[in-house]
Formats: sequence, C-alpha cells, structure tokens
Amino acid sequence: MSIDKVLLCGLGAVGLTYANKLKNVCELKILADSSRIERYAKTPPELNDRQIIFDYITPDSNWEPDLIIITTKAQGLDSAIDYIKNFVKDKTIIISLLNGITSENKIANVYGKEKVLHSYFIGHSAVRNGNKVYQDGVGTIVFGSPYEENRANVIKLKEFFEKNNIDYEIPKDIIYSMWLKYVFNLFSNQASAIMNLTFGEMKKSIKFKEFAKKVISEVKIIAEKEGVRNLENLESDSISSLDRMIDSGKTSMLQDILAKRPTEVDIFAGEILRLGEKYNIATPYNQLMYDMIKIIEESF
Repeated sequence: MSIDKVLLCGLGAVGLTYANKLKNVCELKILADSSRIERYAKTPPELNDRQIIFDYITPDSNWEPDLIIITTKAQGLDSAIDYIKNFVKDKTIIISLLNGITSENKIANVYGKEKVLHSYFIGHSAVRNGNKVYQDGVGTIVFGSPYEENRANVIKLKEFFEKNNIDYEIPKDIIYSMWLKYVFNLFSNQASAIMNLTFGEMKKSIKFKEFAKKVISEVKIIAEKEGVRNLENLESDSISSLDRMIDSGKTSMLQDILAKRPTEVDIFAGEILRLGEKYNIATPYNQLMYDMIKIIEESF
C-alpha cells in the first residue's frame, strides 16, 4: 500500500516548505482549527513572495491519511497530538519534524511506537515573518526507526519520497543522528540567540567553536547515560554541521528573539537540565544559556 494521502499539521517555516513541495504530488490537507483557517483564508501563507492556497481540514473532521507530518513548534506539539486523533488509523505513519529529542516519544505514548518514525529536518535556515516564509529549497528529511518492526514503514516512506523527488536520508543509527542535530541546536541556536550571531559569524569565530566544544562535551556525557551509541565523532560531526550552513543564515531561535516570540529553550537547554538532574550530572553551560534566554524572553 503506497502513500497517497498526507495530512500536515503546522504551517511554519518547515511546514510551509514541505506543504508547497507536496501539494501537487499527493492528496494533501492542512490540519488547523477553524479560527486559523479563517485567518489563512483572509491572508494566505506566502513562500518566497508567492501566496499558496491549500485544502484545509479541522480536527473534528474524518479522513484517512496514509502519512501525518507534524511541523509545529514545540509549544504546539500537545495540541497537534490532540488534533490528529480523528485521523490516526491502523496503517497511518506519523513523522515529527520538530526540534529536540522528545516529540517522537510523546506521540508514541498516545498512538503507539509502531506508527511513529524518528525524523528531523536539516537544511538551510528559513526566514519567517508572520505568515511569510523565505527558504531556498535546500533541505533534507532525515528519518528511520530504532525498531525492527517499523522497517516496512521506513521503506514505504522512502519510496514515497523517491517517487516525488523529496530529498531524504536514512542514517544507519537514527538515534545518534537525532542527537547530533540536537547538539548542533544546543550550541548554535541558543548561543546565536543570546549573542545575535549569524551562521557565518559563528563559523569564523575560533572562540565560538571552543565554546561549542565545551557544550558538546557536557551533553555527550548525558547522551551516554541515555544509551546513545557511536558518540566518538560527536564533536567533529557537530562542528562540521555548522560549517555547512550558509553565512547569512540566522537560527530559528535568533529569529524568535528578534521577533519577540517565545523560544524553544525548554526543549533545548531545559531538557538537558532535566536529564542532568536525573543523572546527577552538572550542566553549567546549558544552565547559563537557559537562564540568559529566559531573561531575554522576560523583556518581551
């Protein structure tokens, strides 16, 4: 059975980018509450200065998608989990492109791990201003599963992406890969938000890379406790990820700070502080970044 119907929840930067890619290759519906749909009707979302019209559906509707993609911010995950309940059927595949390392478990706790693939987006940063998004199209969905029973769903999603020219990657170890993205966000997203740095400014700074390595070292100890394997190259892989970003790009958290929006610090440093307390491991660098970002948010 192939993937033909896709339900997408969340029209932020990543969500709008993929909604635009998918709307002409499958039966796509955007899940939103009625008030948000009314706003979209009055002011349609724009990608690269082009308004895009989608087919919207409310949470109380009935439909049977083959694939559900959640692309909200972390603050919207609980609502998204509730919103999709009418649409999750026996054969539904669910992927979450949220930042962090916790969304898959939260979704699986409600709908079962057999429906959830681990996944994330990596690519050039997008710029979001209200309902307007600018993104150059460079990006990849990385996905997989640590569970052998999900192998058929991994293959099904792979075939869907290949058929529709969606860039993807299936790493050998999806858990390590997700922690790699997570560590990258911990030092780049958070530090850039505090110091107002572009990717180029971070890449050119020797002191910044020294700081990043200290953050990575702190988190590596916790990752080991969490059972993450193959961590010997975590530092070099993380720094290499920074070097691949475009110089003018700004992290999503810096954009949130500049727009005076709530950040995702609770799923970044906040989660590391929780795990540090769980394992009795000191996390001073993440504690400092957490406190500073919370201070900035208080000024909004």
